[in-house]
Amino acid sequence: MKQKVQNKIHVNKFVILFGLFLFAIIIARLVYLNLSPKIDGINLSKFAKNRNTVKRTLNANRGTIYDSNEEVLAETVDSYTVVAFLDKSRSKNSTKPKHVVDVEETAKALSPLINMSEERLIELMSQKGLYQVELGPGGKGLTELQKEEIEKLELPGIGFIPTQKRYYPNLDFASYVIGYVREYDDGKTVGEMGIEAKFNSELTGVNGSVTYQQDANGYKLINSPEIRIEKEDGYDIYLTIDSNVQLMTERALNDAFSRSGASKAIFIVAEAKTGKIIASATKPSFDPNVKNITNYLDPLVSYSYEPGSTMKTFTYMATIEKGNYNGQDTYHSGTMKIDEYTIKDWNTYGWGDISYDYGYAQSSNLGVANLTQKYLTGQELKDYLKKLGFGSKTGIELPGEVSGKVDFTYKIEVATASFGQGITITPVQMIKALTAISNDGYVLNPTIVEKIVSPDTGEIIYQNKPQKGTKVASQETVNKIKSLMNDVVTIGTGTSYNMDGYDIIGKTGTAEVYNANTGRYYKTTYRNIRSFAGMYPKDNPKYVMYIAFENAASSSQMADAVKSLIQDIEAYYNLTNVRATTNYAYKVGNYSNKKVVDVKTELDNNGISYELIGDGDIIIDQYPTKDNYVDGKILLKTNGNIGDTDLRGFSSKSLRNYCRLINAECNLNGSGYVTDHNFEKDGTGKIIKVNAELYLPSAE
Repeated sequence: MKQKVQNKIHVNKFVILFGLFLFAIIIARLVYLNLSPKIDGINLSKFAKNRNTVKRTLNANRGTIYDSNEEVLAETVDSYTVVAFLDKSRSKNSTKPKHVVDVEETAKALSPLINMSEERLIELMSQKGLYQVELGPGGKGLTELQKEEIEKLELPGIGFIPTQKRYYPNLDFASYVIGYVREYDDGKTVGEMGIEAKFNSELTGVNGSVTYQQDANGYKLINSPEIRIEKEDGYDIYLTIDSNVQLMTERALNDAFSRSGASKAIFIVAEAKTGKIIASATKPSFDPNVKNITNYLDPLVSYSYEPGSTMKTFTYMATIEKGNYNGQDTYHSGTMKIDEYTIKDWNTYGWGDISYDYGYAQSSNLGVANLTQKYLTGQELKDYLKKLGFGSKTGIELPGEVSGKVDFTYKIEVATASFGQGITITPVQMIKALTAISNDGYVLNPTIVEKIVSPDTGEIIYQNKPQKGTKVASQETVNKIKSLMNDVVTIGTGTSYNMDGYDIIGKTGTAEVYNANTGRYYKTTYRNIRSFAGMYPKDNPKYVMYIAFENAASSSQMADAVKSLIQDIEAYYNLTNVRATTNYAYKVGNYSNKKVVDVKTELDNNGISYELIGDGDIIIDQYPTKDNYVDGKILLKTNGNIGDTDLRGFSSKSLRNYCRLINAECNLNGSGYVTDHNFEKDGTGKIIKVNAELYLPSAE
């Protein structure tokens, strides 16, 4: 037993000694590695300097914004920054100079192409000690076409840095809805208005990265490990905006606004049965490519104001729905006293003893004031207006929405609220309330986003689902209100909106503007908000619309805009067969890169009007684009020289698209159709501007 214990002790001593020996070897090796410049013939210090860990960012692409027809409204495109190389060493061992040789001549050549003065360019390119300099701001964010124009000059020492920028191909088009982005020097892009801002994180995506080892020359080491995190591109967003209707709305509003003298205007169109906004045009507007913005609040959702007489519709609606309305009952119009206050009709003297139905058609203030005194309590009116969505946000997918204010207590406040004074609303709330009439008594929340899609997987992240809506009125109430709105257009204050064959219905409104400085309303003629809330067609509405002008001299231009839009929509979609034509039923194909002779044969056989631009034999561009329907002539740009086209008879829309296709400025005087025109050209004979006189024949 004693012998076994002694043997075990010897074994343990051996293990301990062996462990100490190994530890000593390891320590010696570490000392050697730290002190010796070479290991196995490799200089470790030099090896460490040549071996670097590099992490590069894989930038996610910002998502594209589309309309309901999948036409691009906002996208990220390649762009370029002009760079001038100043250091003569760049031209060493080169047969051609690769630096700027003649600063003054280079500045003179570049100045008109990048919109910078020769003096500023000379100043930038005359700096000492710099290898290169960026020619900004004019030389930043150039398109491929602008880059090619500069390259044709073959200027020594002028190069380009490829970048990316956000591009809005339709320029000033639904700008407040789409919004814009701010691009920072570090490459970060942030949406600052509209959809670009509301869905900035979804559009931005998530950057990835790749980490690897490189040598001193910047090359990735062969067989070295790589850590890669893939980028996730931003989601694509599809809007409910229909570019065809948006274009019609923009055109109608532009023509009317230019003749009205108004300071602001908005024109909105929505689908009657879904609440989807298909057009929203505003004046003044802006081009998100250049950000010439004068007002940063979206009038659709961020501007609240007293609506005026368009609210009478909903006071009548509340009374009818309550069940004790008789449109043939009469009241005395003109003036009435409520406590110590006097209420007047807009013409001050009224129409004598009239029925409530007739009072609505003539927009009598006393009609609704009497309703609130005899048939409808203030609380009942307030509750009903809130059921329609007034006084709260609609939740539409846009930033900066305000709720407006529906708050009244005293008799005089109830009376003035009944005709739209003392309360505030937003245009999008008016659209929401109108759907209760167009959608058989069910009020719908307005929407503007159709779907959100992952470009990497095609997965639909969000899909706009059909709404049933909230029931706020019976079919009998709806039918009565539509009948009253028809009276407005046929015998009342809205006769300027009437067109034979087109059953537009609606309600006019004129509201005084409150002066916060004096605590009173402006009493001058032009300080007001004129509006029209309507729908088309009457019996089974497809669209609801709202147009409002601030400080306009009259409402006649608004009526022109509404009628122009209805005619365009009717012709385009042929809703009621008022003006069906062959052209509007023809779906446009893709004619790019096709022979002119073949395209002409196809269109001639189908009886479609077209205009060839240029004398070439191949089509290189067109309007309308593929899968859209013809609205007037099809414009076909060829690969040949562009001559003087006879533009007489062109609609303003066709003319604008003609100018876009030839990359020329379009100067229109008037509205309707071209009666006379001339071209302005540069030194090479290229058309740079089209001046046109237009005339709009009477629609009635």
